Amino acid sequence: MGKRALTPSHLCLRWGPMTTATAPRLIRVGHSPDPDDAFMFYALAKEKIPMRGFRVEHLIEDIESLNQRAMRNELEVTAVSCHAYAYIADHYLVKRAGASVGFQYGPILVGRPMEKTQAPLTPKDLRGKRIAIPGRLTTAYLVLQLFEKEFEPVFIPFDQIFDAVQTGKADLGLIIHEGQITYESHGFQKLLDLGVWWYEQHQLPLPLGLDVIRRDLGTETIHAFTRLFKESVEYALAHRAEALEYALQYGRGISAQLGDQFVGMYVNDFTVELGREGQNGLTKLLELGYQKGLLPKLVKPAFVELS
Repeated sequence: MGKRALTPSHLCLRWGPMTTATAPRLIRVGHSPDPDDAFMFYALAKEKIPMRGFRVEHLIEDIESLNQRAMRNELEVTAVSCHAYAYIADHYLVKRAGASVGFQYGPILVGRPMEKTQAPLTPKDLRGKRIAIPGRLTTAYLVLQLFEKEFEPVFIPFDQIFDAVQTGKADLGLIIHEGQITYESHGFQKLLDLGVWWYEQHQLPLPLGLDVIRRDLGTETIHAFTRLFKESVEYALAHRAEALEYALQYGRGISAQLGDQFVGMYVNDFTVELGREGQNGLTKLLELGYQKGLLPKLVKPAFVELS
């Protein structure tokens, strides 16, 4: 099996309508200011593929802000955390393309170097600790609670977590995005990789993020835009160098090498097609969240199925 592998802003990017017999349909798309999301959306952003009669307006915000927008049904299409999907499933369908999935890797828990021990971190080691969390609806927070829920969450924007731990506002930090590969350069030690732990427990990949589309758009629009988005992912993978060059402007200063590594982690085979393994991972995550009292109801993911 192959590798299944800026600060938050309210920046909107718009591209003009195509020349068609009818006015193109506007679809507002939310995604995060991260190189993996930018890579996936490159072909749409630059209209490298036929737009199928759509005009896309991109809303670029951190994932927790997008989760909150999805809770209010604001956007036709958006990236969301798998955790957040449990709260929006009545209004959104999951696109089988566009998922961010960790295969034996995922969000990490970090601490200052002095806190690293030779023994593996155990759930009881977290009890009573103040842990900086990048958002209440992030999948990282849900999975950490599956590992151990008796800790004190300190909700902090994802790009401020290293500082929070360094200054003592939190004892440990839960890291998402490119911090998963740059933590050492910030002077931290990795204490736990939740993707590794998840795989050891369930022998499944860990879905972290999804792209969803609003149910009320109607079957024809849902299917047409879902196909368009999958073509965007496939175009980026087939034109990796140019898509990566575009994506690196959202890399918050990371090198081209690290940017390529990070994109490779989260834009992969699962991103083109979630597949049975990815679907089983998502289903297991939602089931366990409900069984452990972390989610309000049992949610079975509903997908856009293309013929």
